[in-house]
Amino acid sequence: MIRTIAIGDIHGCSIALESLINAIDPQPKDTIIPLGDYVDRGIDSKGVLDQLIKLGDRCHLVPILGNHDQMMLHAKNGRSDFQFWLNCGGDAALDSYGSSSQLDLIPSSHFRFLKSCHSYFETETHIFLHANYKPDVPLEKQDDKTIRWLSLRDYVPRTRHCSGKTVVAGHTPQPEILDLGFLICLDTGVCDGGWLTALDVESGKVWQVNEAGEIRK
Repeated sequence: MIRTIAIGDIHGCSIALESLINAIDPQPKDTIIPLGDYVDRGIDSKGVLDQLIKLGDRCHLVPILGNHDQMMLHAKNGRSDFQFWLNCGGDAALDSYGSSSQLDLIPSSHFRFLKSCHSYFETETHIFLHANYKPDVPLEKQDDKTIRWLSLRDYVPRTRHCSGKTVVAGHTPQPEILDLGFLICLDTGVCDGGWLTALDVESGKVWQVNEAGEIRK
């Protein structure tokens, strides 16, 4: 069976990601959609990006760009953007490359990967994005602030997106998977003592792994 699997925010938790990938056992025809925020906060952003790049050789990988990933890309623009990233958790990401101040230690392949990430991805039934959406705004007209930055703590859509599709997002940590029927949030706070969550959107199968790589029973 061909699967479509979304993965919530990873935030530098490479051990959890490795265990999750092993549990999922991706097949070549599977579509796997990491929902963004691969870097910052956790101790091994480098290891996370290394794994995601390799995962793209095993399956159809459609990575979404999160706000933390965007900050990492923008850190190359100048001192102000660099400092903003550090203040939002970028120091932990840089430490995983061996320095808290040298962007040039980050491989160009990692920046290429982040530049290749999508703002959103659609199937016939679902929309995958990082943060949030406005119900009455067509997907291609959603602004960057909404789809990449707008927390569910500040705004919760009350209705299904105008496309009729179910939105699958991350960004706003939840104690458990949030399922409103028309909106599913898979950020379950792996770097804060919670879980890294993956969901097969067709079958409803869920995988969850903690930061130490232990699978939730």
